[in-house]
Amino acid sequence: MMKSVRDFFVIPPEVRPEFRQAALQRNRLSMLIICIMILGMELFNMGRVLFASSGLETLNNRIYFGFYSSLFVMAALYLPLDWLMRKKPHRAQLALQYAGVLFCLLWHVCINAYDIYCGHNTQTGIYFTAVLGLAVFILMSAGPAIALHVSACALMLLLTWGRLDSGTQINITFTSVVALAISLTNCRHHVLTIMQRMEISRMNQKLQMLAQRDALTGLLNKTAFQHCVETHLGEEGTALLILDLDDFKSVNDRYGHPCGDFVLKETALKVEAALPQALGVGRIGGDEFAAFLPATDGGKLRETAAELIRSVAAITWHGERVSNGCSIGVCSVGPGGTSYEKLYVETDRALYRAKEGGKDRLCITGLEEGG
Repeated sequence: MMKSVRDFFVIPPEVRPEFRQAALQRNRLSMLIICIMILGMELFNMGRVLFASSGLETLNNRIYFGFYSSLFVMAALYLPLDWLMRKKPHRAQLALQYAGVLFCLLWHVCINAYDIYCGHNTQTGIYFTAVLGLAVFILMSAGPAIALHVSACALMLLLTWGRLDSGTQINITFTSVVALAISLTNCRHHVLTIMQRMEISRMNQKLQMLAQRDALTGLLNKTAFQHCVETHLGEEGTALLILDLDDFKSVNDRYGHPCGDFVLKETALKVEAALPQALGVGRIGGDEFAAFLPATDGGKLRETAAELIRSVAAITWHGERVSNGCSIGVCSVGPGGTSYEKLYVETDRALYRAKEGGKDRLCITGLEEGG
């Protein structure tokens, strides 16, 4: 129960950046519309007071003129400040928005309280409109929402104390609570929407990763490996290595498919371990693996490949050696690059020559630049 209550008020850390961005965008549009309305209405109100029969000669008119001009100045200052702060951190931009909202809210509280104090209007409609408008149009987290609504309600009750009956005071309090509930619910709705969107994004990323991976070994599948090679072809010298397990069918026939799957997974691990510098490692056939390598010294490559052949040949299943070893073909290409198809064909030919030489062998060839 307590956790549910806490979750309703607290925005998870991973959601906060996106929530701030959403709040900024929504509040910026709301405040733009509000400020434009304020500029028009208060300009009209100031003109109405100035050109009234008594103008600014009475204290009452001067007070109303002060109210109207202060809100007009706030809107006139807010719009350029909001534009100037668009490259500032999100927290600073939100602080400006909340400051503008607070000024507007307290302004409506004060002018409504002044109307009631002077007996010009005993209704609280201005206050109700302000707090409900805040709840509907301004998106904020629980902390600022509670602070704004509580302060507005407390100030309204304080300024009108003794001027309103208990029923109206209860209505003010009840409306403030409803407005706060709307603000908090609005915040929670946006948080849940963002969390759902993030979860969908994570699931899509996971599905995309799974679509690129071989289900058994976790290596890149054939399509993803080809894309990896094509992405890096043309860099400062590269090489394609293809490893094929020798007589793999006999492993399945003699020990069963569970053993065959184990050999495939072990081979994948050994290829990755032997070639940590590889730009990509994939399973491109039933018992055929490939690695795309950056430029490396031929002697070192032969040494690494020979060690890989020995490690694959040493794979055991329940303490019994079951692998028949492997053959490796390698084709290097210079920075001029070539097509994946051409590189694959030449590497496959090298692999075929290695098998012809008696298996458990390595054959290295090369393509001329641009070949």
